[in-house]
Amino acid sequence: MSCEPWQCGEIAATKKANPITKPEIAVAMIKRAQSSLLIVGSNATERYMEGKQLIEYVIEFANASKVPVVATAHMVGEFIKRGYQPAAFMNAMEIGQRVVDPEWQGLDGKGHPDLVLLVGLPYYVESLMLSGMKHFAPDLKTMTLDNLFHVHAAWSFLNASLEEWAANFKIMTQKFNGGN
Repeated sequence: MSCEPWQCGEIAATKKANPITKPEIAVAMIKRAQSSLLIVGSNATERYMEGKQLIEYVIEFANASKVPVVATAHMVGEFIKRGYQPAAFMNAMEIGQRVVDPEWQGLDGKGHPDLVLLVGLPYYVESLMLSGMKHFAPDLKTMTLDNLFHVHAAWSFLNASLEEWAANFKIMTQKFNGGN
């Protein structure tokens, strides 16, 4: 595992993501958040772990954690095909702009999210979104659930194999389901 940007041309400047070395750290932060949001990108049907699509892991995690999901691109149809109704769907740049708007009151109108989770977006898109959030919403905590380290996030898992990535999702889902 590595704590370096997955794309070698990505420069983090002086502020670099805190590495998530254990999935329990991510779970603790998500549980502490008052209002979380999970943005799921189009790669969720393109990435496979242990013969299972990423979207399946995401649905299990979302059901267990109760974190509202924003599906990007065509992903809303993919979620609905699997019996899961996302809280909202919009393109990635639109949700990226909304979360940096201090007047936006979230999907439910009850308050701005304090933690934004991202997974399954193309690396360069996610990097741009995280950079915007870092610079224009400095109090917003961001976390990536991908297996590729993102320097612009507040918290990011390290570069990891598909097996380690699957294990992370399984542990996080288990922790939200009350398992040890």
